[in-house]
Amino acid sequence: MALRKPQENQENSAIPDDWFVPLQKDDSEAEAVVRPSLSYWQDAWRRLLKNKLAMLGLFFLIFLGIMAIIGPIISPYTVGHQVLEDQNTPPSAKHWFGTDELGRDVFTRTWYGARISLFVGIAAAMIDFLIGVLYGGIAGYKGGRTDHYMMRVIEVLYGLPYLLVVILISVVMGPSLATIIFALTITGWIGMARIVRGQVLQIKNYEFVLASKTFGTKTGRIIRKNLLPNTMGPIIVQMTLTVPSAIFAEAFLSFLGLGIQPPLASWGSMASDALPVILSGDWWRLFFPAFFISLTMFSFNVLGDGLQDALDPKLRR
Repeated sequence: MALRKPQENQENSAIPDDWFVPLQKDDSEAEAVVRPSLSYWQDAWRRLLKNKLAMLGLFFLIFLGIMAIIGPIISPYTVGHQVLEDQNTPPSAKHWFGTDELGRDVFTRTWYGARISLFVGIAAAMIDFLIGVLYGGIAGYKGGRTDHYMMRVIEVLYGLPYLLVVILISVVMGPSLATIIFALTITGWIGMARIVRGQVLQIKNYEFVLASKTFGTKTGRIIRKNLLPNTMGPIIVQMTLTVPSAIFAEAFLSFLGLGIQPPLASWGSMASDALPVILSGDWWRLFFPAFFISLTMFSFNVLGDGLQDALDPKLRR
């Protein structure tokens, strides 16, 4: 049996021609960019802003830096001021963080310890940056025998226990701020040098570097103008991870009595002084230095992780 074709409704199939209006062509907007043009660093900052945990760590570090500057200034006490009548008093309106066994204000000593910790961490990171970038850049750019011998030196230094070297140098040279920085940087630059070398080995064969060599550009200028700007992402991330390591090492040395000496204050020395009385109920003496050590290291680590994601060119959209 053949199926009968349904009769079409002519009234419904008729579509007015004015429904279809062609768009006007505008040649002036033919090359308009829909997405705003962003540089590499602008795009990295935009992605970092989306990382809530990294931004929280950044805000805390800014707060810590501000309080390290103004904290001892706004306090009515000095770092070594002793009031024997106020020994081991808990936090109050007079002493916001309480006092220690000599009646010294823990609030003042905590923020002074922040000065020491941040100074040591940033100084160690900057020295590691200078030595590591120079050493790793030369090794990666020269290659061949130069790279071979320079990397053998790094392997020998890398085999030395880091904390053992730091402790030995501190014992031999005597406890001081300069000794701590020297001990932390004598082998601390190795990680930076290896990262820079790996980046330079990859980038030195790019076309713009080969073009600079063809035009007779000197090695120092090629490293400074072509190679280093393209390796700044991993370098910045490594520096943010070097600072908390140096802060922890300084606190560890001060805890052992090899760091900052009285009457100056350090988070490590404050924790060491509070350890014998932790069971007596004077919780504030250990809580505040331990709290700021932990939160500072956590903030630097989450900021470093956020920067690693933000500066990764593979994640750029």
